Amino acid sequence: MVEKEKIKLCAKNIVNAINIQNKGENVLIRGGVYSQDLLEEIALEVYRNDGIPIITSVSDDYNEAVFQDSNISSEILGVTPLHYLKLIENIDAYIVIEPDEDPGVRGRAPRDKLNAKLKYLAPIKDVLYGMKEEYAPGKKWCYAGWPSKKAAKYYGIEYELLEKFIVGGISVPQETMSEITANLSKNFKNAKNVYVTDDLGTDFRVNIQDRAEIQDNGLLTDDQIALGLLGGNLPAGEVFFPPHEKMGEGTLFCPLTRDRLSNKIIKNVHLKFKNGKLLIDEVTADENLSDLVSTFKHSEKIDRDNNLPEIRTYNVAELGIGCNPEITRAIGYILTDEKINGSVHVAFGSNKMMGGTSVSQVHWDFVTAPQANITVEYKDGTKKPIMDTGKLLH
Repeated sequence: MVEKEKIKLCAKNIVNAINIQNKGENVLIRGGVYSQDLLEEIALEVYRNDGIPIITSVSDDYNEAVFQDSNISSEILGVTPLHYLKLIENIDAYIVIEPDEDPGVRGRAPRDKLNAKLKYLAPIKDVLYGMKEEYAPGKKWCYAGWPSKKAAKYYGIEYELLEKFIVGGISVPQETMSEITANLSKNFKNAKNVYVTDDLGTDFRVNIQDRAEIQDNGLLTDDQIALGLLGGNLPAGEVFFPPHEKMGEGTLFCPLTRDRLSNKIIKNVHLKFKNGKLLIDEVTADENLSDLVSTFKHSEKIDRDNNLPEIRTYNVAELGIGCNPEITRAIGYILTDEKINGSVHVAFGSNKMMGGTSVSQVHWDFVTAPQANITVEYKDGTKKPIMDTGKLLH
């Protein structure tokens, strides 16, 4: 169990990440029953900042019953509750603490019910992330991890290590994280193309010329809010960009990831993309490849059903470089994996919420091993290596 003082520190950093600017802001706090102590401490911290919190939480037992009860149909699970949607429309900020104490609950769920939940969430994402113009720019948001012994067992690691990555990662002083991200970001001033390689099969380039640069230090600034960059994850610790969505090509090797719907672990993934678009039929993996493909293709179906002007399910959405000093290895939990020092990640799908142009029901980050080589090509044509086998050079 996490010590009370650490819970209070994490709660404070989480509330800082939504930047309550005005008295009386409405904040929805959602999570699992296992994290109730944290949820309540977050609500207290919201009150201390003159906000108005409301908490919703459910247990793994409830989620398991929803997925496994044969009397609960996929059809009814795909219906978005209008009363909940109205709540989302009327909040100012949304905080989610990892809902699942045991990530395996979703791994045991029937695929048709998981797909139904994706359909259920589509109108909610439209509001939260401003995916439709009438809801732009969206709501302030923060998604934070939280450790449990069941999750540690699922990822095959000791609980103490999971707590170090999540609680330790969230607890890094925000001044320290700001210094780290600022130092890393200096290398990308006037950047055009970014080239990434490693010895495991990664070899790609993306174009970030004149795109927004976000220093993910755990703070949501007034300037970011003014630009419509309204949220982030905790633990923090990366510098990321929405690259040009129709440019870039190559291969990324991701040793470990987790399906966005079923939570199933997927190992040794090779992802090829060309003209900024993931070649989904050429993706390979050692385990659970069918889950990865199914999630992308069902997301594409929802994107088409939503009559989007252009399908961007497979387009490059993000380039990120991890730099949290407390997170040292991949465990298959994207929230921490993408913050590993010396790693690079590319996401596919939606990126409008970070200043890009793509709208999609999926945003999936794939993280390299922490031994990346990075070379930056600048607008004047010069090139400079900035990272060698995971070590920053400048």
